[in-house]
Amino acid sequence: MTVSIAHTPIGAPAPVYVIAEIGLNHNGDVEIAKRLIDVAADAGAQAVKFQKRTPEISTPEHMKDVARDTPWGTMSYLEYRHRVEFDREQYIEIGDYATMRGLQWFASPWDVPSVAFLEDLGVVAHKVASASVTDHELLQALAATGKPIILSTGMSTIDEIDDAVSHFDRERLVLLHATSTYPMPPEEANLHVIATLRRRYPGVPVGYSGHERGLQISLAAVALGAAVVERHITLDRTMWGSDHAASLEPKGFEHLVRDIRIIEQAMGDGIKRVFPGELAPLAKLRRVMGSPDARVAALASAPAVTG
Repeated sequence: MTVSIAHTPIGAPAPVYVIAEIGLNHNGDVEIAKRLIDVAADAGAQAVKFQKRTPEISTPEHMKDVARDTPWGTMSYLEYRHRVEFDREQYIEIGDYATMRGLQWFASPWDVPSVAFLEDLGVVAHKVASASVTDHELLQALAATGKPIILSTGMSTIDEIDDAVSHFDRERLVLLHATSTYPMPPEEANLHVIATLRRRYPGVPVGYSGHERGLQISLAAVALGAAVVERHITLDRTMWGSDHAASLEPKGFEHLVRDIRIIEQAMGDGIKRVFPGELAPLAKLRRVMGSPDARVAALASAPAVTG
């Protein structure tokens, strides 16, 4: 079964849907956000994703007054959250820019008012952040939109995921396996959970949201059948901010998308056959010939030579 986001199918046999997670890596700067949108578009991603909060609601009470050193001076954690949030006009500007670059865009709302905020902007889908899996009030608000939902499953038990899934129409639901360690060590990747989720929720496309350094684990997820790959992107991993160290820089993200498309081609259909390129080595190296049927089929499927 596939799920459609603005007429783009997600799930086999559709191509892997690649999401460039900008999150808060724009550091509250619209121009940085636009440069990151360019990175995603130039690499060949299908979507960019942001995060939307109402700071007074989404910031835990015990964190609000905690002092934080920032590029704009020392401020409370709540003040910092306000400093990096985009307002409506800024979201319209970056949303229009993403659309102009041929990308779908949406966000992870962290509270109910943020759902209404994003709905007013006409987002094509919503993302449930791993931290929000147990926020049933938020899940109900998201389900009521009728939009496709991409749900990350990091820091969650299987029972918590069951409860979250129960809120949504599975025909509009995509699950992402994730481990919410930043950056994530390889031994915590647990990629076989992709198959576990696929078996537990038949028909629901399952993808992977990665927080590791490098490309290998995300590419392994594709080989294991991930229908979606989401990775954070940054202009420079040394920039200030909590997510930059677990993000891919422009060249790394470009290589990720390139290699995902190569793996897709390499996976094939599972039918064992003799390929046209094998015929010359076969004729040269095989001493005892078997059935001619495979060779005839390979010749028949070989591209025609003209001129």
